Amino acid sequence: MAEDTDHTPSYVATGQEFKRDTNYIDDRILNDADAQWPVEPGRYRLIAARACPWANRTIIVRRLLGLEDVISLGMPGPTHDARSWTFDLDPGGVDPVLGIERLQQAFFARFPDYPRGITVPAVVDVPTGAVVTNDFPQITEDFSTQWTAYQREGAPNLWPAESRQEMEKVMRLIYTEINNGVYRCGFAGSQEAYEAAFDRLFTALDTIEDRLGRSRFLMGETITEADVRLFTTLVRFDPVYFGHFKCNRQPLTAFENLWGYARDLYQTPGFGDTVDFAQIKQHYYIVHRDVNPTQIVPKGPDLSGWLSDHGRDTRFGGSPFGDGTAPGPVRPGEEVPTAHTAAAWVQ
Repeated sequence: MAEDTDHTPSYVATGQEFKRDTNYIDDRILNDADAQWPVEPGRYRLIAARACPWANRTIIVRRLLGLEDVISLGMPGPTHDARSWTFDLDPGGVDPVLGIERLQQAFFARFPDYPRGITVPAVVDVPTGAVVTNDFPQITEDFSTQWTAYQREGAPNLWPAESRQEMEKVMRLIYTEINNGVYRCGFAGSQEAYEAAFDRLFTALDTIEDRLGRSRFLMGETITEADVRLFTTLVRFDPVYFGHFKCNRQPLTAFENLWGYARDLYQTPGFGDTVDFAQIKQHYYIVHRDVNPTQIVPKGPDLSGWLSDHGRDTRFGGSPFGDGTAPGPVRPGEEVPTAHTAAAWVQ
C-alpha cells in the first residue's frame, strides 16, 4: 500500500497484479505461564474494525467461544488513512481502555520504527499499550486452542481433530482463491491481471458451491473455523465485491448453495449479529479512493434476503453447534445498530 502526501492510501499498482504483504507480527498468546505473552484474563484487548473481513473473523470467534469477559474489544471506525485505523467512534476519538487515538500508537509503543501497514485485527497488551500480534489467522486459532479454560460452556469445537487435515486444505483454498481472490480482482493494475484473478476467483467459488451441495457446512454437520473464514467474504460479496471489486460474473444470490449457506450462517448467533453492512460499505467505497475516486457509497443492494428461509437445516440436518449451544445475547455496547443490519430492509 503506497501513500501520497495527504496520507491517502493507494492500493493499485499500475500494470501489476495485487500481492498482499503477509509479514505480520507473529507473536502468540499461549497457555503457558512462562510464555512471553501468557493467557491472562483481562490483560489483552482485541482491536477489530467491523468493516474489515479479517477482523470480523476474530469478533465472530470471540463471541462463539464466549471470550467477551476475558478479552475486551476495541472497535475503530470504518474509514482510515494510510497511517492508521482510528477510534473515531469512541467519545473524544480515544479508545476508552488504551487511551489512544490511533492503532498506530500501539504498534509504535512496541516497534518505534514499525515499517509496515497498521492492520486489524490486532491484539494489544493493555498494561504496556504495546501491540502483541496482528497475525489474523493465528489469533482465531489461538482463541480456540489456548483460551480453552475461559471458553463458555457449550462453546463449539472450531478445530475438530478428526477434520483438521481436510479443514486446513479447504482453508488454504478459501484464503488464496476467495478471501484474497476478491482483492486480487479489485486491486489489479492491468486488464490481464484482473481477468486472471477473476477466473481464479470464480473457479474457486464454483468448487465450494459444489462442496456445499453435499453438506450443510464446509466440514459436515457443524460449524468450524473454515466456515468463519468463508463467511466474512461471502457477507461482503454483493454489497462490495460484486461492484466495487468488479467480481461480477454473478452475485452471491445467484449461487444456490453458497447463498443458502451464507444465509444459514448469517441467521446463526455469532455470525450475522457481528455484521455491520453500513460500515462495510463505508470502508471500501470511501477508503479505496484510487478504485472509487468519488467516494460515493451505494444505497443498495437490498439486504432483506439475508433473513429469508435457507432450507439447509431440513435439506441436510445437522446443527451449527452440534452438541453445544448457541452464544447468548450480544454483549451490551457491542450490538450492531439495527439500521446497519439486514433487518433494516425488511418491510
